[in-house]
Amino acid sequence: MGIFSRIGDLLKANINDLIDRAEDPEKMVKQIISDLQKDVQQSTQALGKAMASERIAKRQYENAVKTSADWEAKAKAALAAGDVDLAKKALSHKVSADAEVESYQKMYEQIAAQTAQIREQVETLKSKLEEAKSRQAMLVARSQMAKTQKNLAQTVGGMDSSSALDKFDRMEQKVTQQEAEAAAFSEIAGSDSADAKTFEQLQHDMDVDTELQRLMSEMGQTEGSAM
Repeated sequence: MGIFSRIGDLLKANINDLIDRAEDPEKMVKQIISDLQKDVQQSTQALGKAMASERIAKRQYENAVKTSADWEAKAKAALAAGDVDLAKKALSHKVSADAEVESYQKMYEQIAAQTAQIREQVETLKSKLEEAKSRQAMLVARSQMAKTQKNLAQTVGGMDSSSALDKFDRMEQKVTQQEAEAAAFSEIAGSDSADAKTFEQLQHDMDVDTELQRLMSEMGQTEGSAM
């Protein structure tokens, strides 16, 4: 039994040493506020970059829409002049522009959604920073009270056994936060298959013919009469 008693004394001594070297809550509160301030600053900078990307994507989308409209106007002018071949060339460019419109629209909507998410996270960080500042005095007071209670408990041979579990809780919270951030910013990228190029060209030509028939119908022309 003597060896087990000595092992117990050794474990108790090691645990007490860990308590003595534990983080100072008062210093940690100041550090947390400092870290939050840095996080707010970095997040605000990230938001600025995201907003810039959103503006660029919106401009690209609007330019693609304008390009499509310009080619349609040129196709109408060609048909009005009786030049069907020129109209088809213009409509070919319009179909390509329409594809860019769809692509830029999706990209713009995706970036806009991500920007909104970052903006919400920035506001959350700012709110947490303000909350931390307002609670700083109370936390320091509670920390000082906790130190007093711990010293008294150690004097009578007591020890708060939940301190180790509290550290595990903090680590679990950090891991959970990392997982949430990874999930929030994860994206699934895909690429088109090379075998689909032939079908895309066929669809492109069909879209050109469809646009031609629509314009000729609007202008009261037929393909035979326009030649």
